Amino acid sequence: MQATLKQLLSQGADGATAISAPGRAPLSYAGLRTLVDETLSTLNALGVGRNDRVGIVLANGPEMATCYLACASGTTSAPLNPAYRADEFEFYLSDLNAKLLIVEQDSSSPAIEVAAKLGVRIADLVVPAGAPAGSFRLVPRKASAVAPAVQGGYGEPADVGMVLHTSGTTSRPKIVPLSVGNLFASAANIRTTLQFTPSDIGLNIMPLFHIHGLIAGVLAPISAGSQVFCTPGFNALKFFAWMDEAKPTWYTAVPTMHQAILQRAKGNMDVIARHPLRFLRSSSSSMPTQVIRELEEVFKAPLIEAYGMTEATHQMASNPLPPKARKPGAVGLPAGPEVEIMGDDGAILPAGEIGEIVIRGLNVTAGYENNEKANAEGFRNGWFRTGDQGSKDADGYLSLTGRLKEIINRGGEKISPREVDEILMDHPAVGQCVVFGMPHAKLGEEVAAVVVLKDGASATEREIQDFVARRAADYKVPKKILFMDEIPKGATGKLQRIGLAAKLGLA
Repeated sequence: MQATLKQLLSQGADGATAISAPGRAPLSYAGLRTLVDETLSTLNALGVGRNDRVGIVLANGPEMATCYLACASGTTSAPLNPAYRADEFEFYLSDLNAKLLIVEQDSSSPAIEVAAKLGVRIADLVVPAGAPAGSFRLVPRKASAVAPAVQGGYGEPADVGMVLHTSGTTSRPKIVPLSVGNLFASAANIRTTLQFTPSDIGLNIMPLFHIHGLIAGVLAPISAGSQVFCTPGFNALKFFAWMDEAKPTWYTAVPTMHQAILQRAKGNMDVIARHPLRFLRSSSSSMPTQVIRELEEVFKAPLIEAYGMTEATHQMASNPLPPKARKPGAVGLPAGPEVEIMGDDGAILPAGEIGEIVIRGLNVTAGYENNEKANAEGFRNGWFRTGDQGSKDADGYLSLTGRLKEIINRGGEKISPREVDEILMDHPAVGQCVVFGMPHAKLGEEVAAVVVLKDGASATEREIQDFVARRAADYKVPKKILFMDEIPKGATGKLQRIGLAAKLGLA
C-alpha cells in the first residue's frame, strides 16, 4: 500500500461527512477529495509543488484543517501560530525559506508585512458565501508575482509533507521535517490505538498549528473515514453547546482544557448524558491522576493518556482502551514506534530501571534540517533520544520520571528558555538573566526569569514583561521575574536551569 496522503484521504465513503463546524453545512469525503485536488492544481499553477514550503497562518476552524490537508498532500505544509509577533514570523518564514504564505482574505496578521519584506508570495484563502465547512479557494494577491507552473500532484512517501519548529535548548528553534510517510504512519498508529471507525465523530478543540491537533485531531480520524467537527479553538463556555451540535464520540485535549471542561461539567450533565463519549484523550503534558478520575466519573468514559512529541509526528505511547488496563500516572504502552529505556552507555535497560526514553519507527523524523550538531546529539545507535527520563514496568507501561532537557512545557506549549533569554538581554536595563520553568498547578510549568539589572539601571517586572510581549507570543512572557544581585549557579559555576525553581523556593 502506498503510504501517501492521497491514499489516506481515500478511506471515507463519498457521501460520508468528513468536516463539520458550528453552524455550517458539512463537507463530504467526496467534497474533501475534490477540494484537495483543486487546491493542489491551484498551488502547482502558482509554481508551488512537492517539497516547496507553504506557510499557513489561519484561525482555527474547518478551513485551517482542510488547507493543512491539501498543502500536506502535495507541498510542504508549515502551519504557524497566528498569535506570533512580527519578529517571530520573520524568523520562521525566513528559516523555512517559504515560497508562499496563505492567510485569510481579510487578515491583518503581521505575517503579511513580513512576507512582503522577505519576498514571499501571498495567497488569500477565500470562503464562498454559504460554502460547506472547510470549503475554500486560493487567490494570489499579486497576479504578476506568479512563478512558472510546476508539475506537482500528490507527494510521495519520502517527500516532506510538513515542517514544524521545535524549541531547542539552544536559542534557535530546530526545523523538524516530517515526511508524507511519517504523517501516514502516525495517523495509522493513532487510528489503531483509538480504534477509530467511520461512525466516530471527533470534537476538535486543539489548535491546528500544533502536532497534537493536526495529527490526533484531524489526520488520524480522517484516515479512518470518520468525521471531524472543527471549532474555532478552545472555549470552555461553548464546549457543551458544541457537544450538543456535534454529537461527538470522543475528543482530545491538553490537561488545562480538560480541567476547564471539568469545572463546567456539573451544570451540563444533561448534555453529557445525551452524547455519551466512547473515550476522552489527553496528551502534550502530564495529567494529575485525581483529574483523570474525576473526568472518568463525570463522562462515564475512559480517559486515554498518551505521550507524544513533534519529532515522533506526535504519538509515541498511549494507554490502551478497555478492556486492557489503563495505569494512571503512566503514559501507557508503546503505540506505534519502538520505545526503550537507554542507559548512559547506550545500552537498552531492563524493566524497572530509569534512563533516557528512546524511540525508532516509521513515524520518527529522519533528523533535524541543516543542524548536524542537533542530529549528532539527538540520535544514538539508530534511536532518537527524546530527552525525557523514564522507566518501563514489567508489563511494558512507560512512566516519565523527569526531563533531561531545559525546555519549558507550559500546558503543551514548548518554550526555549534561551529564546526568551535573548529577548530579555536586548532590554537596556538588563545586564544578565536566566529563564527557567517553575511549577504551575494547572499548566504544569510556567515561564520564570531571574534578572540582574545593569549598575544604576532600573526596571519593573511589568516593564520587562511588556518588552518581551512586544516581541514574542504571550505564552513565552515570564509570569514571574525575580530581581537578584547575581545569577544563581551550580556547584561547578555552571548555569543550571533545571532545578532552579526549587532552589529559589518557587516549587
